[in-house]
Amino acid sequence: MKAWRVHELGEPREVLRLEETADPAPGPGQVLVRVSAAPANFPDVLLCRGRYQITPPLPFTPGVELCGEVVALGEGVTRFAVGDRVIGNPNLPGGAFAELAVLDEGNAFPAPPALDDAEASALSIGYQTSWFALHRRTRLRAGETLLVHAAAGGVGSSAVQLGKAAGATVIGVVGGADKAEYCRALGADLVIDRRSEDFLPVVKEFTGGRGVDVVYDPVGGDAYAKSTKCIAFEGRILVIGFAGGTIPEPALNHALIKNYSIIGLHWGLYKQYDPQAIQDCHVELTRLAADGAIKPLISERLALADVADGLGRLGDGSTVGRIVFQP
Repeated sequence: MKAWRVHELGEPREVLRLEETADPAPGPGQVLVRVSAAPANFPDVLLCRGRYQITPPLPFTPGVELCGEVVALGEGVTRFAVGDRVIGNPNLPGGAFAELAVLDEGNAFPAPPALDDAEASALSIGYQTSWFALHRRTRLRAGETLLVHAAAGGVGSSAVQLGKAAGATVIGVVGGADKAEYCRALGADLVIDRRSEDFLPVVKEFTGGRGVDVVYDPVGGDAYAKSTKCIAFEGRILVIGFAGGTIPEPALNHALIKNYSIIGLHWGLYKQYDPQAIQDCHVELTRLAADGAIKPLISERLALADVADGLGRLGDGSTVGRIVFQP
């Protein structure tokens, strides 16, 4: 099969190589999937750079989520059959940017019928992260105001749609006019381009000085610092990640003075501590997709040969919306 492989760590354009490799085989409790679509995610960039929390042995194939067809079953698999259309997270070092990939049965889910392959491929990591963040960790309520940083990105775009589906007023912060237009298409009530205006005074004016109830922050750094200045009384700041490269050092006395909560979310830990919650989340996301409340908005559908360039652009911050590669 063809697969993109990383033999040394560095920037995606420099270290990714498209190679012919042996077809993988599923082990006990695993399924072999023919990949039909695999989205670009920022963790894929970090994997190439060697800066992700998981460090697979070299050489490895990045690609942390996919949609595809089950072509073979390992011993003991009971939830799937050959021919099933599934989404999920492959087992590194054999990631999704290949023609075939192996998934543990617990990391695979039935693909929602309401979504095509490219749309379905982007439903696991970003949407499950945002669902757990907004519904399990912060209990977002209808009528509340949600501020989403990097709202045109992989996890941010899912937070915008899930926030709207929950009945919240959603403010999206993005970097660039093209990303602002994409965020509006997602359904955000207010979009702020941080390259042309400071989001802090805009948010304060929009909320009548009250501030926002929930901040969804996958960026860190200055985005987090300014968020503490526009969080409402008894608001909640969700720490999702640090795509900006700087990990904040929060002043806890400030949280005490303003009565707000700082809440962490590491979606992957639910696989260890509450795997049934992952399955329940997928059922809810499938329902929302069937109802038309959520739908990954794919901005580019590219060929497998375009992976290195696509990940390179994602790492540069020059992409708009979700990119999906289709072999």
